Amino acid sequence: MATEREVDVVVVGAGLAGLVAARNVRSAGASVAVLEARDRVGGRLLNEPLDDDGKVVEVGGQWVGPTQHRMLALAREVGVDTFPTYDEGENLIEWEGSLRRYRGTIPRINAGVLVDVAQAQWRLDRLARTVPLEAPWEAPNAHRLDAQTAETWLRRNVVSEAARTLLEIGIEAVWAQEPADLSLLHVLFYVHSAGGFDALLDTGGGAQEARFVGGSQAVALRAAEPLGDDVVLDAPVRRIEHGAAGVTTHADGTIVRARRAVVALPPALAARIAYDPPLPGYRDQLTQRMAQGTVSKCMAVYDEPFWRAEGLTGQAATVRGPVRLTFDNSPPDGSPGVLLGFLEGRFARELGRLEAPERREAVIATFARLFGPRAARPERYIERQWAEEEWTRGCYGCAMPTGAWTGFGPALRDPIGPIGWAGAETATVWSGYMDGAVQSGERAAAEALAALS
Repeated sequence: MATEREVDVVVVGAGLAGLVAARNVRSAGASVAVLEARDRVGGRLLNEPLDDDGKVVEVGGQWVGPTQHRMLALAREVGVDTFPTYDEGENLIEWEGSLRRYRGTIPRINAGVLVDVAQAQWRLDRLARTVPLEAPWEAPNAHRLDAQTAETWLRRNVVSEAARTLLEIGIEAVWAQEPADLSLLHVLFYVHSAGGFDALLDTGGGAQEARFVGGSQAVALRAAEPLGDDVVLDAPVRRIEHGAAGVTTHADGTIVRARRAVVALPPALAARIAYDPPLPGYRDQLTQRMAQGTVSKCMAVYDEPFWRAEGLTGQAATVRGPVRLTFDNSPPDGSPGVLLGFLEGRFARELGRLEAPERREAVIATFARLFGPRAARPERYIERQWAEEEWTRGCYGCAMPTGAWTGFGPALRDPIGPIGWAGAETATVWSGYMDGAVQSGERAAAEALAALS
């Protein structure tokens, strides 16, 4: 027998967007229920214990940058501090068969290649500023920008193959998809949303500047505490009936009737719910196009961060792969040492089909190639393949292929009757990031409250 209840607003999804929406609804004096498919809150934020002393690593989203004001404000509100990503010493780049050390953001490689990369970034930043964040489909030449992929643009505008490779690594790092998968208009929207291409990629001053003490999921856990029993776990929503009188959400073991609904899921997952009556084709056609990225987050744990004693930050890039980027992901006190590497885009797709031991071997081999034989002997190995998660099906987020923004863009945020939409992908500032999730939750709550009044 299902438990039944009535509230003003029902929220589907207990990630950051859903929790923020619920908190804001509650703060305004309205009643709320949150239905979450998983047995936990946090969505794409998830901590993994390292020991019995409370130390963790993040197997989901983890970083926050200085311009991500909403996320930083939420963390302060719930009492979660930040600490800087380890960034002291020299970085590594594996280039033309050799390892090269460098400081800052500019690797020590051919100057012509660096100039080529810089001019491409400048052109992308300039084009990005012409894309309206609230309505990318209204950008000048929107149809032309949306008709080509990022890869097409790179081939037409970047002279050297080496420079294109570096930019491809950057694109894979941000979207966990290949340049051929992405509309150029979507790339430009994202760049504008973050405040520039460098802001997406940089550590100091950029999106990877800091981490959360106790792991990023701590923010979600604490944000959920005041909601208490109004957050229902293990309750995947299967069907939403909607009409002029409101909504009835049917989840496993729970039925909630409400005047408004906020669906705070990635579009690809929101489309898997059955709606009665069915959603308009315009909305459904959009969600059919918004595929999740493919990423595996892989970490090797050592007794200490030995690379620090060698003057290295733990940050490395390699054109070979399969891991293309690494970071020092050790706890705030530096013990134990944790090397983090990402399998993204095609590498994640290819290695994701292998057995776990084969995938581990390929990742550890990359670490050893970059950081020496000691990296080949971790005490523990941790990985999370987000495409395999039933209630996620990929990370970091969704992205638009060619034609999606100009063909279906308004459907991304427009409410349908009593149903509103939230989630990082619906944000206009820091879209796809934790900060964007918070913004989307605030907007969706405001829409629901306005409708209630």
